[in-house]
Amino acid sequence: MANFLVGHFFYWFVFLLMAIGLFGIVLKRNLIKKAIGMSIFQVAIILFFVASGSKWGGTVPVLDPRLGISDTARYINPLPHCLMLTAIVVGVATSGVAFALIISIWRRYQTLDEPELLAKMKNDPD
Repeated sequence: MANFLVGHFFYWFVFLLMAIGLFGIVLKRNLIKKAIGMSIFQVAIILFFVASGSKWGGTVPVLDPRLGISDTARYINPLPHCLMLTAIVVGVATSGVAFALIISIWRRYQTLDEPELLAKMKNDPD
């Protein structure tokens, strides 16, 4: 059991990051903290896919004459890494839009506290 826990330490780290990000999204009241929690959660998902797409002793998927075609299990699948490059770009764009919206909310309502913001939005005539 101890070997299993130690052997999968990276997945435990990813789970911890996901829990921190989810905690920030769900339980925090400040919109900036919620956006930071969203970014932490996105990073945890990206790390999970990168970790699951790699293997010890693996090599790039370019035909190696020393390995030949018969030992294809040693080649790493590049698809998860390519998809995560796209996810990184989407995550940066999402964070940028979220922070732009947070700035416009601050300029209009002078608060970033979610319950206070909802009360001000309910009383706003516009």
